[in-house]
Amino acid sequence: MFAWVSEVKMAIGILYREDLKEYDFGPGHPFRGDRYQRFPRFLRDNLAEDDNYRMLKAESAGDQDLRLICRQEYIDFTREYYQAANLGLSYSGQFFRFHSGDNMPIGRPGKLEEAARLVVGQAKMACHLVQDGKFKKAVSIGGGLHHAKPSYGEGFCLYNDVAFCALYLRQEYKLDRILILDTDAHAGNGTCEYFYEDKRVLLIDLHQDPRTLYPGTGFAYQIGSGEGKGFTVNIPLPPYAGYDSYQLVFESIVQPIAEEFKPQIIIRNGGSDPHFNDGLTSLGLPVRGFRMIGERVREMAKICDDKVIDLIASGYNR
Repeated sequence: MFAWVSEVKMAIGILYREDLKEYDFGPGHPFRGDRYQRFPRFLRDNLAEDDNYRMLKAESAGDQDLRLICRQEYIDFTREYYQAANLGLSYSGQFFRFHSGDNMPIGRPGKLEEAARLVVGQAKMACHLVQDGKFKKAVSIGGGLHHAKPSYGEGFCLYNDVAFCALYLRQEYKLDRILILDTDAHAGNGTCEYFYEDKRVLLIDLHQDPRTLYPGTGFAYQIGSGEGKGFTVNIPLPPYAGYDSYQLVFESIVQPIAEEFKPQIIIRNGGSDPHFNDGLTSLGLPVRGFRMIGERVREMAKICDDKVIDLIASGYNR
């Protein structure tokens, strides 16, 4: 499918397009589009592309792709509303039927809906790159929109690329043991809703205590239901939890559960918002804590032939 990729299996494929800057809720909003260019710029300035990583570009998702995770009426409204907002026009549709107030732009936003389609398109390409053996790991810059639901957007999220990855891997590659590891400071309530009754997807979600942070879900007693009972593992952490807390959680909970589940692939989403200096959260993870998480994920990935898809976007310290 992607004939332009070298036949030599490389370590990491990094998916990024400058168009991601359009995922911008407008002046004064905490979610701005200029965040995305910083990571690729750092790589270009400090590491030359070689056999360890390659920068790649994906195509945007079409309606057929989005229907895997969304109802058509939600797709239609989201497209029309955000296109109008970008043009500075009003739209008479029922916004609060489909989105929460925090998804309402401030002033004139970027081309949000188009950028959200690109995020899902990157997730789709990441699935192919890893499953077809082109790369050991794929990283989607701008991914991890884990609050979006099939017919409701919230938490600055329009389309859930995390859920898309898992559902697409099941549909196209017939995988039935998929591990989603969510290390974002906020609980992934949207992703949880997709798989709460599904035993084929194990969701392990580390996040700040939901009594102290949006979205107010992700309690330890929320473990799934029906066939999915026991396949949702919420690990709420108290405010200011730092390196030692995360290390203990990975050693005593995350790693043993992953080893028992024996995933065929790991989908990880998260970013920098567990950092102690984040502007919207209250966790206490230092920079070396993120390295530790990466090392733990790499160790767990040995279970699944090193197959990892990493979706990263969060962080609110400019």
